[in-house]
Amino acid sequence: MTGPAPAPTISPKGPAHFLHRFDVMGTVVTIDVWGEPSTPTSRISSLLERACLSLRDADDVFSTWKVDSPVSRLRRGEITVSMTPPEVAEVLDLCSAARELSDGWFDPWALPGGVDPTGYVKGWAAQRALAELEDPSVTGVIVNAAGDIACSGGLGRSEPFRFGIVNPFATGEVLCVVHGATALATSGIYERGLHLVDPHTGSTAAKVASASVTGPDLGLADALATAVAVAGEEGLTVVDAIEGYDAMIVTLDGAMRWTAGFPIEAR
Repeated sequence: MTGPAPAPTISPKGPAHFLHRFDVMGTVVTIDVWGEPSTPTSRISSLLERACLSLRDADDVFSTWKVDSPVSRLRRGEITVSMTPPEVAEVLDLCSAARELSDGWFDPWALPGGVDPTGYVKGWAAQRALAELEDPSVTGVIVNAAGDIACSGGLGRSEPFRFGIVNPFATGEVLCVVHGATALATSGIYERGLHLVDPHTGSTAAKVASASVTGPDLGLADALATAVAVAGEEGLTVVDAIEGYDAMIVTLDGAMRWTAGFPIEAR
């Protein structure tokens, strides 16, 4: 982590709030930490140092933009998986499981240029960073990796976090609010255009404007959000069959559909 320790904001009757922004993986990861009012700033700073180091290590290993990263070298055929750091094999095993769970709608091996686990890694890395922030003095944490969120605890001992999902047709607006989710991932075409690849055809495709997935793990939720964005309404059925995970889509004509367990607040 670079820069000074984050200064806490402390309300008279509430927990201390620490905010840190970290440039990594080609984006900005925002980390919010809430602790008891007596929590030393130095303790939170140490936890953030570990979390940011974890994120930087993930970027160094998995970046497809850094020409000398292990994954870049693997994609070029210069090394084998056995020659990469052990976390590469771990993530590729997780990607293989996600490919099976998603009925092939998420498939890093079907992307151009060689295997590309990017669609899993961002969520996986954020989830690892969250684990580094576990501490008895911490009451709540949000790791927000460019809109994909892993969290634990809440604003208070009995107040879970609530998150807004952006309207893909008016990104300055909140379309709906979800509550009680420990991981929330959203994929779509409203920020980066048509960049998703249909692994069954090899062509760029997206059948919905956006797809959001909740569940216990952000790595898998991230992968499934990509799958649902490509699969469309069929993807809702796929996710509905996976224990602990739920999904919502915004169709290209603006309609909303979601699985029965998706934690959307009544509007």
